[in-house]
Amino acid sequence: MTEQVSFTLRGRNPDVLTCIANLSNDEVFTPPEFANRMLDTLAEAWAASHNGANLWADKTVKFLDPCTKSGVFLREITSRLTKGLVDEMPNLNERVNHILTRQVFGIGITNLTSLLARRSVYCSKHANGQHSIARGFANDAGNIWFERLEHTWVGTKCRFCGAPQTIFDREAGLETHAYAFIHTYDIKTRVAELFGGNMQFDVIIGNPPYQMTGGAGGSSDSSIYHLFVEQAMRLEPRYLSMVIPSRWMAGGRGLDEFRAQMLNGGHLRSLTDFADSGDAFPGVQIKGGACYFLWDGTYSGTCNVTRVAGGEEHLQLNRQLGEYDVFVRDERALGILRKVLSKKESSIFALVSGDTPFGVATNFEDWAEKGGSGKITLHLINKGKRTIGFMKRRDIRKNADAIDKWKVLVPEAYGAGETFPHQILGREIVAAPPSACTQSYLVVTPFQSERAAQSFAGYYRTRLFRFLVSLRKITQHALRSTYTWVPQQSWDRTWTDDLLYTKYGITRNEIAFIESMIRSMGEADE
Repeated sequence: MTEQVSFTLRGRNPDVLTCIANLSNDEVFTPPEFANRMLDTLAEAWAASHNGANLWADKTVKFLDPCTKSGVFLREITSRLTKGLVDEMPNLNERVNHILTRQVFGIGITNLTSLLARRSVYCSKHANGQHSIARGFANDAGNIWFERLEHTWVGTKCRFCGAPQTIFDREAGLETHAYAFIHTYDIKTRVAELFGGNMQFDVIIGNPPYQMTGGAGGSSDSSIYHLFVEQAMRLEPRYLSMVIPSRWMAGGRGLDEFRAQMLNGGHLRSLTDFADSGDAFPGVQIKGGACYFLWDGTYSGTCNVTRVAGGEEHLQLNRQLGEYDVFVRDERALGILRKVLSKKESSIFALVSGDTPFGVATNFEDWAEKGGSGKITLHLINKGKRTIGFMKRRDIRKNADAIDKWKVLVPEAYGAGETFPHQILGREIVAAPPSACTQSYLVVTPFQSERAAQSFAGYYRTRLFRFLVSLRKITQHALRSTYTWVPQQSWDRTWTDDLLYTKYGITRNEIAFIESMIRSMGEADE
């Protein structure tokens, strides 16, 4: 076994785990370099809390990856422990066997990834096989568990993860993606059943699946990564570290409670945020970026935040994560935001409609190209282009009182890409009464005159307006909540950035920063 241990744990070029293609943007394999970055962060925190002790020299520490894919976390942990325990356990075979049977544990997310993980960690897809570098396992799985589970349907969705029955109620032999770690009400009992005994993990680390296709109904996707985080917290580890999409910081359907817990719980010691996910996962684009965090169950205080942008790292020491209801990712924006909010002006949030303002869906078809008696103007997107049509007034069942008011229509979504400066928002439409729009737009109303509506439109196009929106807009969707920090103005003048910069005391350096992030919006922009 000595030759196999030496082979599997020494550096290899190329490392096979750097060559694996991702299954999708939702099940992203973690590059070894990234996994080691997370482990470095963990080891530093351990040393800081244990009088400089070396985490990798402790033979009692237990590690769990509850969403094992390639097995990279378990493999790199095993490699580090193998080096760190050499003085206490000089015999290589005994040392590796102890680590694999007593210290590292995983839960596969699919049958394929469980086999891959066992091959990465044990050098064999059978933990008890003749080629395995571990000894003492009585079954093929070893400490990397996987069994095909079924969803628990309530109505048309899974009660645990929200997966739609129409997609994931599958025949035998197909993956159900009913992840064991989050498909239980009692995770402590489940883990004891999987690994035997009362398991207490010191460290839980991993890269969970991000979403279930169609889980929110219709064509929408339902985020599930937060369910893994919350479930891991229930196991009460000392440390928890996971890599997840950054969109939880400012948005996401069903993530309000999770965000509040993360920002206000006080247990985050560090947070590393990649505005462009490609800096973390080469070749993978995750809208809004990606991040990893270190949660410490015994810690309560401020958080050290590292913002990674353009390949450069910007360390922000002692951030108060819960200063606002969403997290402001770029520390340079905080001074500007505080100046604006210090005036305590009413927000335009009160003027902005919710989703589907007139109850007319995006795919609404009962419209005509020509108007007539009883019809009103309808603004819609048809075949990818902005279109003006006409619909029957009586078909408006929602916010009918807004039909006959001046209003400004703003796109509900705008994909700005990953490079700066951004436009952030799509071009507005000043809509004269009587008019309505489909779900493609939100409505800002009421305005007493065309002049007032045009005043708002000019304000909307300013860089400062869109900068304030950008602090809460982390994906392409610009829902009502993204306008929370934009103050109302008097709608009797043409607003410009110069006027706004003067009003809020924005300095030259702050102006330069805003203009480096937000590009101007011209008449031709959409």
